[in-house]
Amino acid sequence: MSLIPAASASTLEAKAQLANAANQNTPMIVGLASHTRKRWEVMRDHYKQNLESRLASCVRSRNMEYEPAKLASIREQGGSEIFMGVVSTKCRTATAWLRDTLLGVGADKPWSLSATPIPEVPPDVEAHLQNLMKQNLMQYYDAGNGPIEPNDLKQLASGMKDTAMRAMKFEAEKRVERMETKMEDQMVEGNFVKALFDFTNDVATFPYAILKGPIPRKRKTMKYVEGGLGVVEVLRDEWERVDPFKFYWAPWGDDVQTMPVIELHHLTREDVEDMLGVEGYDDDAVRSVLSDFGVGGFDWLDHDTALMEDVSGRDFDDAHSDVVAALQLWDSIPGKLLLEWGLGEDEIEDPQKSYPCEIWMVNNQVIRAVLNYDPLGRKPYYVTSFEKVPGRIDGNGVADLCMDAQNMCNAAARSLANNMGISSGPQVGVNISRLPAGEDITQMYPWKIWQFRQSEFADSTPPLSFFQPNSNAQELMGVFDRFSAIADEVSGIPRYMTGQHVPGAGRTSSGLSMLISNAGKSIKQVIANIDYDVLTPMLERQYQRNLRYSDDPDLIGDVQIVARGAMSLVVKEAEAVRKTDFLRLVLESPVAQQIVGLPGTAELLRDLAGNLNTNVDRLVPSREDVQKQQDQAQQQAMMQQQAEQEQLQASSDMQEDGTPMGGRQDNSMSPRPNGQ
Repeated sequence: MSLIPAASASTLEAKAQLANAANQNTPMIVGLASHTRKRWEVMRDHYKQNLESRLASCVRSRNMEYEPAKLASIREQGGSEIFMGVVSTKCRTATAWLRDTLLGVGADKPWSLSATPIPEVPPDVEAHLQNLMKQNLMQYYDAGNGPIEPNDLKQLASGMKDTAMRAMKFEAEKRVERMETKMEDQMVEGNFVKALFDFTNDVATFPYAILKGPIPRKRKTMKYVEGGLGVVEVLRDEWERVDPFKFYWAPWGDDVQTMPVIELHHLTREDVEDMLGVEGYDDDAVRSVLSDFGVGGFDWLDHDTALMEDVSGRDFDDAHSDVVAALQLWDSIPGKLLLEWGLGEDEIEDPQKSYPCEIWMVNNQVIRAVLNYDPLGRKPYYVTSFEKVPGRIDGNGVADLCMDAQNMCNAAARSLANNMGISSGPQVGVNISRLPAGEDITQMYPWKIWQFRQSEFADSTPPLSFFQPNSNAQELMGVFDRFSAIADEVSGIPRYMTGQHVPGAGRTSSGLSMLISNAGKSIKQVIANIDYDVLTPMLERQYQRNLRYSDDPDLIGDVQIVARGAMSLVVKEAEAVRKTDFLRLVLESPVAQQIVGLPGTAELLRDLAGNLNTNVDRLVPSREDVQKQQDQAQQQAMMQQQAEQEQLQASSDMQEDGTPMGGRQDNSMSPRPNGQ
């Protein structure tokens, strides 16, 4: 009996599956493509059952549109189709509120960095301190001093360490400033502001919002090269907002960093062509996708996009559109599947282990498979909600919170419109048996003459009767106002934030200020969600990328990032007030001026001038420059004083008659007495 090796057995099994599929005229998906396909089906079903209808309802509510079934019911009953945009108003207000806080005119960037309170002493610095200690001890003994006391030795070592710690803390703060400047430049070039701008709209509208980045991409740009202006390719980090309709996750977790996720892309032919020759892509698979472009061969996802197309107004049907659907999977993949696809053994050391990877699949073909470029296996997605729900990725948006209140407001508004239409004029009852033939009862105007026949039964009832339907406008308006107020309560976004009239305490400026301050607490919670879930981990990742790939030694050091996010704006505002008060104290107190000194005063002025959106260096010199100027002034003063002392000494060495002290001038040069 011959034994078949395990590898050969798996190969034979794969061939048997392919043969069976060929007999059934159905495509067989195996290996890494099969793994990706199974992940997609699980996530797609979870999305369809739990998320899709919620997302669509949020979009329709913000766009002031009824659900199709609801609109059909209203039309069947007849009457008004009016839609009161309670959700739309709240979403716009929340979006504007967030953008004003994060990206408002004159606002600082919505994040900041700071050094650790106690920098860790690097090994080389520790060794340097030990050498300095040895040198001081040797100088002490060389001077003929006796043995040093243990307490004195301990005090000497402590003083040297304190001096070194102060120096390292000062150096750490300078490195933080340089790193912050670099990261700010990266985010400007990487469209971070645009991504955050769009992201805030999703936070207000949907149960969850997604920000993606940093994404390393090659971009063509115009730069000055040898010979003039030319086109060059640069690698830069970018950020973008992810459409909630195109983001899927596995149903067994509550953190996108610890579970598989898929982003759905719709690629043009140019997008696919740009993948040729790029590291990590399979050129044969990419060319196969290009060969099927335009021939209707891309109906492969088994994913109904009708609802997505309805709310977005775009066509995503691969069968007849100019785009092709692509899946971007972030998942831990067994090493065996990666080796079978084509990754080398230098990357996949153990086939039995799983590796965090990025997988791209089009038309059931894996066109890209690379290891996650992040050393910690983190995914470039950051998700948060307007109102978070513990244990879930999706939370509640403004539309979710106000949906019931809006439905009641719409019901009251429709009833009000219908009632006002009916009660706007009298209703007419006509006894047509007493009217002559051909009388047009629909025509009614002043001084019209009506002809009536005498009733055979001596009926005294008037042929025409008028009655006024009751108006329920006050009651219905009360219902509308009540549920509109409930929308304020559940969303935390009161109507007076949009400039509407406020009764009671809001009539005074102090009262309105108090109300706005209280309302700001709810939006601060949303900003805290953005800080904790999005800005802080994203900035930490970007900071670590710079430390890993940057060749600038001034950026490397023991600097622990503290990303305070948008809440730093509130902190900075309070700090600016305290700094202004402190500067006023320093300028008004000669003692304080002497203690702080010119360098300290310059640093205070630079901090305050930084909020003026101007070039600080042109207004206030740096602390180092002021210290140099002060040192130079002191040296000049000392030199001048020394020169004055030398001149004074020279003058004191002269006698009253101009001769030097202790001797006389040459007789040949002095006048002689008469006769001599």
